[in-house]
Amino acid sequence: MKRRDLLQQLAIAGAVLAPPVAKAGASRSDRLGTVLPHRTLGKSGEKVTCLGLGGYHIGWPEDEAVVQATIEKALEVGIRFFDNAESYGKGRSEERYGKYLIPKYRDDIFLMTKTQAKDAATAREHLEGSLKRMNTEVVDLWQIHSLSNPQDADDRLAKGVLDEALKAQAEGKVRHIGFTGHASPYAHVRMTEHQAVRDACISCQFPINPVDAASKHSFIRHTVPRMLENNIGILAMKTLADGRFFAKKEMNGKVKWTSGNPVVPNALSIEECIHFALSLPVSVLITGAENPEYVEEKAAMVNRFTDLSEQQRLALTNKVATFAEEGEVEYYKNKDLRS
Repeated sequence: MKRRDLLQQLAIAGAVLAPPVAKAGASRSDRLGTVLPHRTLGKSGEKVTCLGLGGYHIGWPEDEAVVQATIEKALEVGIRFFDNAESYGKGRSEERYGKYLIPKYRDDIFLMTKTQAKDAATAREHLEGSLKRMNTEVVDLWQIHSLSNPQDADDRLAKGVLDEALKAQAEGKVRHIGFTGHASPYAHVRMTEHQAVRDACISCQFPINPVDAASKHSFIRHTVPRMLENNIGILAMKTLADGRFFAKKEMNGKVKWTSGNPVVPNALSIEECIHFALSLPVSVLITGAENPEYVEEKAAMVNRFTDLSEQQRLALTNKVATFAEEGEVEYYKNKDLRS
């Protein structure tokens, strides 16, 4: 697709998708202090903070004091949505929530975790393990995690993963059900072609950032409209492309990625990326943060957010269109997205 045509399509999508957003200052307080602005999580009607803490990075630090400080900083700055998954750090991230988050704050938060299970029996095993590690009897949201393509979506449904989630919901171990993926927007579209998914699922988690918007295989242009049609709440992840927007990405002291022409700061700022995602109809932007300073930084950006117009979103996307054409930044997308 020609770049000009792509941007014209984005402009049309922006006009259609322009959402009512949580304005800066639309916050409230609870027993822990001031809470970040809330948005509605799809058909569930749940009011959740528009910024959530990602569980993946909680498994990184070796120093337990840093982990505890990061979780407590998230609560201090007003985050009440907490993401996790049984696969993160081989259960380490969930264990840390069970140790530092749940004992004192379970009644104050919205807790989500996920399963990569391919069949019902494994899904049940994952759920029971998650509940035990996180020291809770129920999760607020349990998501079918990391769908890779449309066939993967069909296979997991055929092998009873959603059925098992519905059983767990009936048992009171799961309050809500959703699904996720970063590899293919068409996997999510396929999920919504199943009536059972449309009836049961209240959320879908996938990448949202300006580079994705400029991509031919864009979650924003292909997946967002389908979720809105079905009143499925959108959880934004990879708003900085899993660290690929920076000159280098380090994880546990090892360099995972380097670039001589990073998106941030050569084309965009971190704040522009955060505000881009928040200007779209997302319920929660889930941010990865392995220390308290990162949490505080992102919360401050959220508090400064008002809105972006269609023209402003388009201008940001225009600045990074070449990164989408190169294909290196969004490395997590499947090469054959439709298979």
